[in-house]
Amino acid sequence: YTNPYSKTIKEGFSNETPIKNNSISSSSSSSSSSSSVAQQQQLLHVQYTLNDDRPLKHRRRKWYWSDLDRLERGLQRARAAIKEAMNGSRLKDPDYSPDGPIYWNAKVFHRMIYTIEGQFINKMEINTKFRTHNPHHAHAFFLPYSVTRMRHFLHDLRSFGRIVADYVNIITAKHPHWNRSLGADHFILACHDWGPYSSFYVPELVRNSIRALCNANTSERFDPMKDVSIPEINIRGNKLEGLNNGGLSPSRRLILAFFAGGNHGPIRPILFKHWKRKDQDIQVYEYLPKGLSYIDLMRKSKYCICPSGYEVASPRVVEALYNGCIPVLISKDYVPPFSDVLDWKTFSVTVPIEEIGELKKRLMGIPERQYKRMQKRVVQVKRHFELNSTPKRYDVFHMILHSIWLRRLNIRLW
Repeated sequence: YTNPYSKTIKEGFSNETPIKNNSISSSSSSSSSSSSVAQQQQLLHVQYTLNDDRPLKHRRRKWYWSDLDRLERGLQRARAAIKEAMNGSRLKDPDYSPDGPIYWNAKVFHRMIYTIEGQFINKMEINTKFRTHNPHHAHAFFLPYSVTRMRHFLHDLRSFGRIVADYVNIITAKHPHWNRSLGADHFILACHDWGPYSSFYVPELVRNSIRALCNANTSERFDPMKDVSIPEINIRGNKLEGLNNGGLSPSRRLILAFFAGGNHGPIRPILFKHWKRKDQDIQVYEYLPKGLSYIDLMRKSKYCICPSGYEVASPRVVEALYNGCIPVLISKDYVPPFSDVLDWKTFSVTVPIEEIGELKKRLMGIPERQYKRMQKRVVQVKRHFELNSTPKRYDVFHMILHSIWLRRLNIRLW
């Protein structure tokens, strides 16, 4: 009797691991993302001993790990390493050791590790460290369609959705990996406003897959436990250089708060009503007067107001960090980027929409000593939002991969 999987076993694995019984080890089944023992047994390959003359039902059988089981065992080892870090282990790293209150769990983070969309796709193409052509070695599968690029050619959301659905249908027809998990180990990345909607036409994308989105709006089905919030980064002049200006020292920042931007969405009209050209300490503009520089005003301000527009995300959050300005988040249903790693309340201010009229009182009420601590943390956290021509450890490219990896492991840092 020849097992149809025997060729796969012999050619696919060099270290076959026989199992003593027909069950899977408890460490594998303990994961919340693992299937039941009975389901997992169906994933194991069986091979009968060919030199046994007894009837088939009496022959000695050996059970072998399938590709999927080997993958899950690797994920289990990663989870175990993270738990070890949680228990207090430290790694010596001459490059950089994240520490401080801006991180929910710096030890675990260290153990792991509009424009952003195209940059990420490009970096995945050229960076072989994180990419494999062997699907059996992959921990997650990237669906690299660009919402921003497709938007140049499509102006009808329904047609847009049909193309995404056709794309996924091709993936499911040509490759078995989607079908084995119904897309749970696949991820998309989109920073366009239409990013979330691109997934609505494929129920499995919304329900199962990891969606890395700038528009991380929980009222539009963004799930913080499964999806990833990524920063919206606007590159001015198509150059990566010169983004991180740093700004002035805290003592030389004479403007209390600053904002300049279009009057759209439900929040900004309220901001303009209360503060547009009404107070020199709270400088709010729809259009900057001639002679004023947007970047210079950020560099001179203590706080940078980041209200939602049509969508919850705003590139001003990252621009504020780049210029050493504490972000003031005014939004509803917004999940800040990398919030599974970063404790945003340590380096930003959140103001409810109902308290926009009290904005100056709220900011003036922050003691100078606390402001300086927060501003120092802004400088510290900036490195996690940097775009580099060649990705560097802990920059935004690595942070996105890290957040996706956490979702794949189905583990929390705090």
